Amino acid sequence: MAAPGVVPPPIDRRRLVTFVFMVFGMFMAILDIQIVSASLSEIQAGLSASADEISWVQTSYLIAEVIMIPLSGLLSRVLSTRWMFALSAGGFTLMSLMCAFSSSIEEMILWRALQGFIGGGMIPTVFAAAYTIFPRERQSLISPVIGLVATLAPTIGPTIGGYLTDLFSWHWLFLVNIVPGIAVTAAAWLLIDFDQPQLSLIRTFDWWGLLFMAGLLGCAEYVLEEGPADDWFEDGTILTLTCVGLAAGIAFFWRVLTTQHPIVDLRAFTNRNFAAGCAFSFIMGIGLYGLTYLYPLYLARVRGYSALQIGETMFVTGVCMFLMAPVAGRLMRLLDPRVMMAAGFMGFAVGTWIVTGLTKDWDFWELLLPQVCRGVSLMICMVPINNIALGTLPPDRLKNASGLFNLTRNLGGAVGLALINTVLNDRLDLHLARLHETVTWSSATAVERLNGLTQSLSALGSDAGSAALETLARLVRTQALVMSFADVFLILTFLFVAMACLTPLIKRSQLASGAGGGH
Repeated sequence: MAAPGVVPPPIDRRRLVTFVFMVFGMFMAILDIQIVSASLSEIQAGLSASADEISWVQTSYLIAEVIMIPLSGLLSRVLSTRWMFALSAGGFTLMSLMCAFSSSIEEMILWRALQGFIGGGMIPTVFAAAYTIFPRERQSLISPVIGLVATLAPTIGPTIGGYLTDLFSWHWLFLVNIVPGIAVTAAAWLLIDFDQPQLSLIRTFDWWGLLFMAGLLGCAEYVLEEGPADDWFEDGTILTLTCVGLAAGIAFFWRVLTTQHPIVDLRAFTNRNFAAGCAFSFIMGIGLYGLTYLYPLYLARVRGYSALQIGETMFVTGVCMFLMAPVAGRLMRLLDPRVMMAAGFMGFAVGTWIVTGLTKDWDFWELLLPQVCRGVSLMICMVPINNIALGTLPPDRLKNASGLFNLTRNLGGAVGLALINTVLNDRLDLHLARLHETVTWSSATAVERLNGLTQSLSALGSDAGSAALETLARLVRTQALVMSFADVFLILTFLFVAMACLTPLIKRSQLASGAGGGH
């Protein structure tokens, strides 16, 4: 942070333009995590896929991306930022085209996995570049930009996906990447000049470390994605992959700690602020991806909203984040980052606490304030977390550390979704059992409601009684589901309050003046 009265050094315009293109590339890569989420049923119909197969359109992308993110630090040192980003953007664009022209679910899964793996290299490369090529005194301007993109892209993914599918077809979920992807690839090749390749590192590339890391992260992502639906260890595949993942994890950490040139350098975690930033990023991943999942799930399963209606309802969060980005940058110059983080997590808590009063009738207006709280809180949290984690590291550690930092956010989202789905399923069973104990023939209220339903369905004649029973059963299940959603939001409220209370434990830091200096 610049001293009072000292004018910060100017930002090189060429590098600023280059960075804008890189940020847009990162936006596309993160957007594609969620852009298909609201349109899976349309893709399923178009490819004649089963319900079990269609989930892999999203899962394959996530597994591949989570493997590439920590690997990207080493690859960008070997290839240079220019080659790494150009290959990532170009490969991502090509795989997007292949996804659009897929004629079977097997082809789609293959191209989506390659799209996630290749495109995942853009995400940490942008974070590392932001703290390498710009003066530290300018971080209050740059950090909100990458913070906005990293959180806005998955938030508005369902909205953009819903609009594209409704107006055109599901193919445009991928075709929309082509023209911007070509532009980003060309800009990366022509403009990036931040560093030089270190091809000598290829000779010491740790292939065993890569294998063990891929096994650990791939198995972990699959287990967390599929575990809740498959009753966790009751499923043979989940149990097997858990064992494989644990074995790969032990081998990975042994390899990293003993080899001279590890695939991922964990020494960054010896920096207290980096370790703390990663921990808070992990929890923020739950708030980012978990709530992006919960709201559409409620709107679809309880309210019966279409993909387009869900997108329109969720758009509020994106608008708030966009408007809050410059405010967050300004606050970074005025407030202790720990204060901002505490305020952000408390804002999360306020939003989720409001939704603990959820009913089956909530729609746009009832969800407006919780979404505003979430949008504002994401930006207030993301910017100081970025700076605390990456802002004081030496430039030679930034590429590797950026991959690890971004990995924690994605893993937080994966763990959060697994926990959310598990709690939803368990609480749904509990509330159904309790409601079934209440809604019996001995309950005057239940009998009165059944008689009212029977009378309203009297046009069906002799079938009115059966139809009324089915309707009452659906109402009971809907109420149990709503109560389960409220329980999840209550748990998230306690989690966010706990994180706000832990912010004083972070060591206060000042950005190292000139470290990196834009060179």
